[in-house]
Amino acid sequence: MTRVLLKDVRPYGEGEPVDVLVADGVIADIGANLSADADEIVQGSGAVALPGFVDLHTHLREPGREDAETIETGSKAAALGGYTAVFAMANTDPVADNAVIVEHVWRRGREVGLVDVHPVGAVTVGLAGEKLAELGTMRHSAAEVRVFSDDGKCVHDPLIMRRALEYTRSFGGLVAQHAEEPRLTVGAQAHEGPNAARLGLAGWPAPAEESIVARDCLLAAHTGGTLHVCHVSTEGTAELLRFFKGRDTGGSVSAEVTPHHLLLTDERLATYDPVNKVNPPLRTDDDALALRRALADGTVDCVATDHAPHAAQDKDCEWSAAKPGMLGLQTALGIVTRTMVRSGLLDWRGVARVLSERPAEIAGLADQGRPIAVGEPANLALVDPDAEWTVRAAELASLGQNSPFEGMRLPGRVVATLLRGAITAHEGKVRR
Repeated sequence: MTRVLLKDVRPYGEGEPVDVLVADGVIADIGANLSADADEIVQGSGAVALPGFVDLHTHLREPGREDAETIETGSKAAALGGYTAVFAMANTDPVADNAVIVEHVWRRGREVGLVDVHPVGAVTVGLAGEKLAELGTMRHSAAEVRVFSDDGKCVHDPLIMRRALEYTRSFGGLVAQHAEEPRLTVGAQAHEGPNAARLGLAGWPAPAEESIVARDCLLAAHTGGTLHVCHVSTEGTAELLRFFKGRDTGGSVSAEVTPHHLLLTDERLATYDPVNKVNPPLRTDDDALALRRALADGTVDCVATDHAPHAAQDKDCEWSAAKPGMLGLQTALGIVTRTMVRSGLLDWRGVARVLSERPAEIAGLADQGRPIAVGEPANLALVDPDAEWTVRAAELASLGQNSPFEGMRLPGRVVATLLRGAITAHEGKVRR
């Protein structure tokens, strides 16, 4: 197997630069001025070394919408963004609600080989919310599915949600909930507030998210099941999570926040540009600030991109007809650096926690999010913390170009990504 020597890198951004030797898929040695017979030397020049990132919430669109993204193009975007593992959501066509589909996604991810692609299984058949999908069959398939979600739709029936939490508990699975009470969001187009009213857009009220989060935290406590709250977007949800996490209930609750909810607000909707349309919607400045603080103190566990590429015809249209969703894999680090690191809310160990360690722990990945230490798997991301780059959607690896960060200058650049010791991306180019 290839031996790679990473020269002059700083694990977690701490101390003086050291060299890291990678061999046979693991970290073989760490020290100053290592001399080794390496097949390739990567000059870090003081780059921050972090565990490879893990995304709990990625839409790869395959099968069914390969015009918007494929497992290959999404994997390229992930590798370029510093990711070594991604979880592919179930709202494909056909829906990933059975062993055949999840195994297809898993096998295709292995064929591409740039990141570990873990399929997420649907909670209900066809995402219809009426009947539990084949959760046990998907768990015991070759894909070994552990995460289940109807993301894009809420598991709104409390009895179905209870049964899902009970069933997944039996084999160590978790239910990732898109928290949205559908009766409160009929026709919703934007965060319910002054901006939506001024723009004439039907409102998506914060309680539509918060009421489901409160209900499901209670159900998790009652069943002893494991709940993961997708794309937290409101200050109220952060407060609810803080309350429930402070109780010793026997259940388990975790939560994620997206990069776009950390940075962007509903002020951007003034132009009616559909690139800013997302579900849950962009909220207020107060919400974004509360989410940053909740991420910093651990109330919100991790960052997940909700990477949602769309074909041009699904975004380049009037606001009401546009599909919600934004690109996120290649810009996540930059947004986290801007909102969390440069603000002083997180150091680089904190970045490792929210982008790698906690999502790996939540998903039960034994070989991801590991410490940078001798003998550990060599799943790594090297980051230049001082670099700045301009986002150009046309230059990103995804087939979709619906990035809300077009033209924005972002700090922090991924220099290289290694998956089990093999370089998958280096200096902005994918390695195969």
